[in-house]
Amino acid sequence: MTEANKPGVPETFQAQFTCTNGVFVVECERGWAPNGVDRFHELVTSGFYDENRFFRVVRSPKPFVIQFGINGNPGVMQRWRAAAIADDPVRQSNARGTVCFAATNAPNSRTTQIFINLGDNRFLDDMRFAAFGRVVCGMDVVDAINGEYGEQPDQSAIQRLGNAYLEERFPNLDYVKKAEII
Repeated sequence: MTEANKPGVPETFQAQFTCTNGVFVVECERGWAPNGVDRFHELVTSGFYDENRFFRVVRSPKPFVIQFGINGNPGVMQRWRAAAIADDPVRQSNARGTVCFAATNAPNSRTTQIFINLGDNRFLDDMRFAAFGRVVCGMDVVDAINGEYGEQPDQSAIQRLGNAYLEERFPNLDYVKKAEII
């Protein structure tokens, strides 16, 4: 076993995201960020990402990220909100198509939210954003995720009110129908 290996989590695996606008696949590498890979595997296999909206899309002034990972059920989200994982050392740069957990300025603050890097975001490397995988199929689907609302959805409102808030105020958001290990 390598560092932080959880039983049943392979060294590499793929997660398929079937979304309202198509399908993309993320390949995860434990050697890049073992704590992140273990948490991601746990979240995907538990169905956490099913029905998650892509609530933040930052494409200008230059391509940055698409963000998701707040569960649409406030009760489910409450159970995960404080379940932070330890930081991983950055071993792979945040290049276009890589994925990492979002974090605050505080150490060990990663929980459930994911960034998909739309551009070369190597500056995130110095901020402890450890990439744990990359989109290996369907980057065109990621690029086509609806960005009309930009950064408007309020993350605290999503946490409190879930998908009801997003469906009422931001009805055109694309979302994950189903995420699964393939």
